[in-house]
Amino acid sequence: MKNRNIPIAGPWVTEREINYTKEAAANGWYENCSYWNNKFENAFSKYVGSKYSISLPHCTSGIHLSLEAFDINQGDEVIIPDITWIATAAPLKYVGAQPVFADVNLDTWCICHDSIEKLITPKTKAIIPVDLYGSMPNYSEINKIASKYNLKIFEDAAEGFGSEQNQKMAGKFGDTGVFSFHGSKTITTGEGGMLITDDEKIYERILFLRDHGRIPGDTLFENSEVAFKYKMSHLQAAFGLGQIERAEELVEKKIKIYKWYKDRLGNNELIVLNHESNNTKNSFWMTTIIFSDKLNLNKKELIYKLSQEGINTRPFFNPLSSLPAYKNSKEAKKASLRNLNALSLSSRGLNLPSALCLEEEDIDYVCQKLLKILSQYTLN
Repeated sequence: MKNRNIPIAGPWVTEREINYTKEAAANGWYENCSYWNNKFENAFSKYVGSKYSISLPHCTSGIHLSLEAFDINQGDEVIIPDITWIATAAPLKYVGAQPVFADVNLDTWCICHDSIEKLITPKTKAIIPVDLYGSMPNYSEINKIASKYNLKIFEDAAEGFGSEQNQKMAGKFGDTGVFSFHGSKTITTGEGGMLITDDEKIYERILFLRDHGRIPGDTLFENSEVAFKYKMSHLQAAFGLGQIERAEELVEKKIKIYKWYKDRLGNNELIVLNHESNNTKNSFWMTTIIFSDKLNLNKKELIYKLSQEGINTRPFFNPLSSLPAYKNSKEAKKASLRNLNALSLSSRGLNLPSALCLEEEDIDYVCQKLLKILSQYTLN
């Protein structure tokens, strides 16, 4: 019998976001049609430290535009982590490129730089590292590899908003960085995304590509290329402005939720929580556990038992190479044999409730129920 309903993810919304959106709905038209997008983009650039920010309908479009802007297309290969949401890989199909699935590190759960170099071929054109659940890979080593082989880096920071490495914000470690503002993310516009870059030529190219191949300022509708329609509405931008102005308190709440979990679960030898390297600030978009392989426990069974207690969880991502979507891919078949870390982590991991509305008593409840369930299982 469910006696609570603990959500897995969700936003923290105040009167600021509501009032901005109402103002945009009332007055964000005619000569003011770009006002809210400009304000949001400028505030975002200031927060992450980028020269340019481009608001988009979703993070996936940011990856697609990055690939297009750097002319990655049919026959090219792009290295991505095997553990990520499929949105990291899907845009490669849009341009005809081949995803190559790299293994991940056991501690950060992010792409392993040693794995990357072994997968580089003459067809390799780029790397898309992912800041998984707020964690970050070793960007110092990844950048060395990219420089050595003349590869582009598109940082998928969809889940990394607010994270830092060597005092540099997530999203800033590639030729472009992309973010998600899905309703589950730390800051949200309902749906939406942002692409950042410090390269003026790439900024101008992406502005052109996201608006049906029109030169910015064009009033004659003389499209120079067949391109795409990837623009964010001013209503979303107004809401996003309210969120980015509250960025610090939203990130700090995520960190607080993680610390509540760590206080209760951190000394349990059968559970591993999110890792935070010495030079990294993890924003903990999702507090996640990997349970010991010594436990005679099935991940799906644990998710079900927690749901019976009113606790919503999500499975740790399946390796992309294991998905039905890639069952006919030769690269996926090879990856499924070599990416042992990805396979192991996925089978034993799940995301715990990390919604911004949660309070300490909610975390108490989740941990009590989780530990009680785990105690029922024998060790292998």
